[in-house]
Amino acid sequence: MPTIPPSIATIGLLIMSNLFMTFAWYGHLKFKMEKLWIVVLASWGIAFFEYCFQVPANRIGYGTFSAAQLKTIQEVITLIVFVLFSWLYLGEPLKWQTAVGFTFIACGAAFIFYKP
Repeated sequence: MPTIPPSIATIGLLIMSNLFMTFAWYGHLKFKMEKLWIVVLASWGIAFFEYCFQVPANRIGYGTFSAAQLKTIQEVITLIVFVLFSWLYLGEPLKWQTAVGFTFIACGAAFIFYKP
């Protein structure tokens, strides 16, 4: 049975983690009429699963990536997942300003991986 390289496993787990995190943090926005304490508890429950992917991702990835690189990968994945979530789930339009802003963030993140 082939083993998954740590870099691929880490990125896959971080993608799953971010899917849960994004729903935990922003999914309740479609349920404005629901009581706040209910959406807080629901978000907290969803966030548990985010940690079930995030913690192993960092444990597997650390050593292959530095802590700064792990955080950077996580943030770039977060931006990608968030853009898709806000467009597909919340129905918000994709704006060029968002694309440019997130591109600048991604360019900044690239410096974390730069090796002179």
